[in-house]
Amino acid sequence: MDDKIKLSPHALVTALNKPASSFTKEDLIRYIEEQDIRMLNFRYPAEDGRLKTLSFIISSRWHLDRVLSAGERVDGSSLFPDYVEAGASDLYVIPRYSSAFRNPFAEIPSLDILCSYYDKDGAPFANAPDHILRKAHESLRKVTGMDFEVMGELEYYVISERRSLFEAFDQRGYHESYPFAKWEALRNQAMYAIAACGGSIKYGHSEVGNFKEGGLDYEQNEIEFVPAALENAADQLIVAKWILRSLAYNHRVALTFAPKITTGKAGSGMHIHTRLVQGGKNMFTSNGTLTDTAKKAIAGYLSLAPSLTAFGNTIPTSYFRLVPNMEAPTTICWGDRNRKALVRVPLGWQGKSDMIFQANPNEPRWPLDDFSNRQTIEFRSPDGSADIYLLLAGLTVAARYGFEMKDALEFAKRNYVDIGNKQDCTGQGASHYNQLPASCWDSADCLKEQRTIYEQMNVFPPQIIDGIIRKLQKYNDQHLRVSLIENEKEMMKVVNTYIHCG
Repeated sequence: MDDKIKLSPHALVTALNKPASSFTKEDLIRYIEEQDIRMLNFRYPAEDGRLKTLSFIISSRWHLDRVLSAGERVDGSSLFPDYVEAGASDLYVIPRYSSAFRNPFAEIPSLDILCSYYDKDGAPFANAPDHILRKAHESLRKVTGMDFEVMGELEYYVISERRSLFEAFDQRGYHESYPFAKWEALRNQAMYAIAACGGSIKYGHSEVGNFKEGGLDYEQNEIEFVPAALENAADQLIVAKWILRSLAYNHRVALTFAPKITTGKAGSGMHIHTRLVQGGKNMFTSNGTLTDTAKKAIAGYLSLAPSLTAFGNTIPTSYFRLVPNMEAPTTICWGDRNRKALVRVPLGWQGKSDMIFQANPNEPRWPLDDFSNRQTIEFRSPDGSADIYLLLAGLTVAARYGFEMKDALEFAKRNYVDIGNKQDCTGQGASHYNQLPASCWDSADCLKEQRTIYEQMNVFPPQIIDGIIRKLQKYNDQHLRVSLIENEKEMMKVVNTYIHCG
């Protein structure tokens, strides 16, 4: 048995002895019969960005085969109220067998499957977020001949009753260990459950944010994934959010992905790492240096950054996090290792292959892989309010656009921040660069200006762009951030309104 299968935490992978990408309908039926699975759950993202559920009691093999073969009807006008009219609202949800996983929480043994939407004619529903993501990927491949791999970082706060023993220092929780980090066990349970449901986890750790307020403990944590095919990465993130919330509910604590939950404390982002791949090779790096391919993608990210907030920063409190002189970015620039820049090039093992032998002098030498293949480019503005599929679709369009820009390399050069020369992209240094929007209203204006780029190659339907602009404008928050600076009570009312965003 292949080690990747033998050691996989994914129950179906080990039981069926094959990777999830090879699952068939007959595989799932066999697993259901052998494991005495009694329920089947269809899951699919809706307009609000959350997973929805349709549950079936398995009554016979014929019934199971029929559901897995034909899917089911759902009310599209309730799932997508801004994009489907009630008079013609039926949509099909069709299961994607490769996404199947055993439900880690169900008391009744259950199998869950992610689904895609189809319209009355049997065509993919044009406004479905996963379909838009697939079209974005297809357009990128057409222009570049490369595949897009991404991974997300999920930051979140656990809110619980105050525990006075082993108190961590305020805003000093980064990589803290239990018992100073109280919710390490919940994080580890979530990581294992995510992996068991098909997610590829890189690691988890406690984050900077921790504080006490009103008799409650607030503790920030993060789970980070490994780069995966674009569509799979989106699925993993939305399932992971469902798992984290479910575990928190079982532990009787609150868990939030909200970008900001109080003033003066670390907010939560959802940074996205990206790389372009061709023939299994990372095209962002060569001979220990960043390639022109990477710089063109960066140029695209920076160019469309103002409008990407429409998908990645979708509520007023998103802009309570994106404020000057904090670690969250506000300035549209990029740099190596610079966490204040919008786009960051993290350490990537460029030419650094022998550290393991220096740390372990008694270890015999063996051939090492090219670890520089792990190099990614990080986009740092998004937060937990993001529509995951539309955000990743937008980033994919931005990467493609970088190859369509005539001056992409020069644009990237102009907007580079060299931390070795003490340049800065905050304070006075920020005046050299463009700034991100300061509100949902401003974000809508930016999307209006750049919408044609997203609509090219039939990726984003105009109806989706129109709907997002309307939603952002409804907040009417042009001056909200400034007006609440000195009014913490009113600010907390706004924060609590969006505490369970995304």
